[in-house]
Amino acid sequence: MANDKTTPVVSRDKEPRAELGIWLRSLREARGLSQRQLADILSLDYYTFISQLETGRGKIPSARYRDWAEALEQDPRDFMKTLLSYYEPEAYSMLFEECKEG
Repeated sequence: MANDKTTPVVSRDKEPRAELGIWLRSLREARGLSQRQLADILSLDYYTFISQLETGRGKIPSARYRDWAEALEQDPRDFMKTLLSYYEPEAYSMLFEECKEG
């Protein structure tokens, strides 16, 4: 069965950012990139920033969402939507989930 890399698998056992980090790592690995190679593609000063993100200890700056999406060969809108669901779950809910009335 093919693994859909566009949507992270949510586990109730992990913190949201740690789960997002696992997804980001899976995208990087699917491209066959090391952390250093991804950092070079993104013109990052330190490849350790990739490690921080992949362990749930950082946040991709919103101005760089498109750069990251392109580097990881993801649709920019879908990538940003996934990031938003983890970084800003309340805003994500308001924008993308059906309103519950009553």
